[in-house]
Amino acid sequence: YPWGYDSDNGPDQWHKNYPIAKGRHQSPIEINNKDVHYDRSLLPWFASYDPGSAKTILNNGKTCRVVFDDSFDRSVLRGGPLPGVYRLRQLHFHWGSSDDHGSEHVVNGVRYAGEMHLLHWNPKYSNYLDAVRRTDGIAVLAIFLQVGKTPKPEMKRILEEINAIKTKGKKAPFPNFDPSILFPKSHDYWTYHGSFTTPPCEECITWIVLREPIIVSSDQMAKLRSLSRNAENEPDLPLVDNWRPTQPRYFRMVSASF
Repeated sequence: YPWGYDSDNGPDQWHKNYPIAKGRHQSPIEINNKDVHYDRSLLPWFASYDPGSAKTILNNGKTCRVVFDDSFDRSVLRGGPLPGVYRLRQLHFHWGSSDDHGSEHVVNGVRYAGEMHLLHWNPKYSNYLDAVRRTDGIAVLAIFLQVGKTPKPEMKRILEEINAIKTKGKKAPFPNFDPSILFPKSHDYWTYHGSFTTPPCEECITWIVLREPIIVSSDQMAKLRSLSRNAENEPDLPLVDNWRPTQPRYFRMVSASF
């Protein structure tokens, strides 16, 4: 079923083909100070990423994605709320049609200009597809992009490749990249159990949402918006507003490390 972000195939329609999208552990959510529980037992998290595991960058018509080699534990996330080591598989972005919206998670009513997701899976399962079926199968580190005066130099490497992957289906080699250069200074986080924010919306994700955003420039956000969601032989449709609205929190606990 071809899903997207338009009114005819967008988030409001996903549940028709992917019923779990109406489940009780869906993401993203709004994180509100009044509902958050400080958990003193939460540990710091650590990422050790091997720059040699970066493989390709691509435009799949839905986002800009960087793909990593996850055939063994070479780039991993551990600690925090996680029961063990999780392998980095890919990172991708969500953004808006202008700087005043674009993130998926919302914090105390604030929606940021964008959100980066670093997706990891639990190698105690035999492969990624098996992990997606388990409640502890996936861990996503989410980092907000906030527009400020200064560009983030570490974003340059990704944005330089945008012209090479302008249209849907394009990919380019992307060797030797360590995504931890994009992290904010503070490692404070919120964590909760949720889902993928794209179909099929499986409820297998331990979310680690960083409190501190990274500051990017308006020009850098515009670069992401210059991608096309169509293939090169089709009309140019800008790839924008690839974010899912917040979902009901229901009875879920959101814990904070700070």
